[in-house]
Amino acid sequence: MTSAYSWQNRARVKILLPLLLETAVNLPPAASITQQVRAALAEDIGSGDLTAALVPEKETARASVVGREAAVVCGSAWVDEVFHQLDPAVAVDWQVRDGQDAPADTTWCTLTGPARALLSGERTALNFLQLLAATATRARAYTAQLQGTGARLLDTRKTLPGLRLAQKYAVTCGGGYNHRLGLYDGILVKENHVRAAGSVSAAVGSALAQAGETTLVEIEVENLAEFSEALAAGASRVLLDNFPLEQLREAVRLNAGRAELEASGNVTLETIRHVALTGVDFISTGEITKNVCAVDFSLQFEA
Repeated sequence: MTSAYSWQNRARVKILLPLLLETAVNLPPAASITQQVRAALAEDIGSGDLTAALVPEKETARASVVGREAAVVCGSAWVDEVFHQLDPAVAVDWQVRDGQDAPADTTWCTLTGPARALLSGERTALNFLQLLAATATRARAYTAQLQGTGARLLDTRKTLPGLRLAQKYAVTCGGGYNHRLGLYDGILVKENHVRAAGSVSAAVGSALAQAGETTLVEIEVENLAEFSEALAAGASRVLLDNFPLEQLREAVRLNAGRAELEASGNVTLETIRHVALTGVDFISTGEITKNVCAVDFSLQFEA
């Protein structure tokens, strides 16, 4: 899973900026999914499932995974990998696809195969589903508030440890877009970097001098004075941190289309549309990945 970028020329610098594609929904690398599932199974099963061992080894079963509440579908690749690692003989038949809106009480998939594998993988598979569907569903709720504004929803690095690529994929399933995947993926000069550099202009100059042509460069500012300094220094994207609505509008006016503007800080489902209507290009929030409420699922064996 990689960020996408496009060329764009600015008055002072030529750098690569994110290209936000309408259908840019790509699974993380297979190796990432394999690693995440392996770690989750090891955590849950350890040296062996003592209870599943009570079931005859050759016993087969059929089960259905049902979503007990309405949600955006996400996580099928992780469920597939759970049962593949436990026993490749398990067949997973999906009735829904990632990115789809599924009503409550929808059967998401059916499982057929060795009963021991179904029992041992149940909790791990549902854990992935409940988290990723919840993330996608929350992202969908936020993006719905942006309809007609021209603003785009971005995620952040505020993800669960070890599951960043999974959650960032879920955000795209919900209609959002990925910010940096990690510290290696772009330069975002924040408050402490500015203090270390001595000034906004010095921090921007240093970042632009070090950035390659394929590196995103963005600077965070906390007030309109810093914003003006960032523009004068040649910043191509500016993150407006915790700006009140009136200051966001003023920043958009002063900017006059020179830089891309990203609003962030204390963005909620109730406030995001107001922020978008100020005219900013992007709105980033950790709410869509760190404050999710698990979707309720059940895995039911057929009699």
